[in-house]
Amino acid sequence: MSGSSLDGVDLAYCEFRLNDEAIDFDLLIAETIPFDEKWMGRLQHLPTQNALTFAKTHVYFGHYLGELLNDFIERCKIEPDFIASHGHTIFHDPDRRFTTQIGEGGAMAAITKTTVISDFRTQDIAIDGEGTPIAPAADRYLFSEYDLMMNIGGIANITCNAKGKYIAFDTSAANPVLNVLASFKGLEYDENGNLAAQGKVIPSILEQLESMEYFKQSYPKSIANSWVRDRILPIFIENEASIEDRLHTAVEHIATETAVAIKGIFTKEKLPKKEYQLLVTGGGALNGFLIKKIQEKLVPLRVKVEVPAPEIIEYKEAILMGLMGVLRMEERVNCFSSVTGARRNTIGGAVYLG
Repeated sequence: MSGSSLDGVDLAYCEFRLNDEAIDFDLLIAETIPFDEKWMGRLQHLPTQNALTFAKTHVYFGHYLGELLNDFIERCKIEPDFIASHGHTIFHDPDRRFTTQIGEGGAMAAITKTTVISDFRTQDIAIDGEGTPIAPAADRYLFSEYDLMMNIGGIANITCNAKGKYIAFDTSAANPVLNVLASFKGLEYDENGNLAAQGKVIPSILEQLESMEYFKQSYPKSIANSWVRDRILPIFIENEASIEDRLHTAVEHIATETAVAIKGIFTKEKLPKKEYQLLVTGGGALNGFLIKKIQEKLVPLRVKVEVPAPEIIEYKEAILMGLMGVLRMEERVNCFSSVTGARRNTIGGAVYLG
């Protein structure tokens, strides 16, 4: 798994045990391989490069992933049944029926001599779906004891088990905004939200964000990385307030949109008034100040935030990709129309035999 935060490539070796409804799993080995400056620059700038550069990078990234996997497999002395790869999202525009995750599956299969499953989103988009989020596959099969699940990565998304109907959508930009602001202080990220906790809300930024059409739309809906880069980041970068105030405002925005999203689900789906649990994963779950602000916003909704063990926080999306591969090979649904708005459920994933 490689996410829009550009932290690196998450590798997870998992074992899955299937039954009719729930699926048990063990995370056996996991690690993150950080991107070097060369790959960081390539991935950041690829959306604006020419077609030849794009085509080459798609293949080269597949070879790069294959080499990382060979090293991982050899060092850990493992024998995977298959490799499931999300790749790295470069374009996502479901309104025009396309999404693109680079990292050619055929190249990975050739390098590793192992069956590779990739390209999980395109079939859903072809039948009018958003192609995202795909996290509800994990939420449904691996974490079904929770009513609500949230992943805070490059983009924050929410999943709800609404009386057996799974709903999920993107709520806001997340870590890229926080990380870019922290970089102005010479930091990779705002550890535990310590800088944000020192600031105060900038009302004008919140007003700009809340006026955007996306935050007024009902689900299903999804956010593209390019939208974050072109529309969200400039609002924070161009403001002249202190970095602490801008970080505090970004945290307030993420927390507010989380509450708005959950309240909207409760209302639209007519869910009963009771106590709910929200499982939060992704890098943002390690930001204590952000988690505190989300919990404060959710008190009126009777939702309690739960942060799981560190390995689940860090590797839930990599575990998800393993599950997506399992479901593809078992010919079980892994993309849900109730989540994406597609005309039907699909079994996503292109298979390249090793």
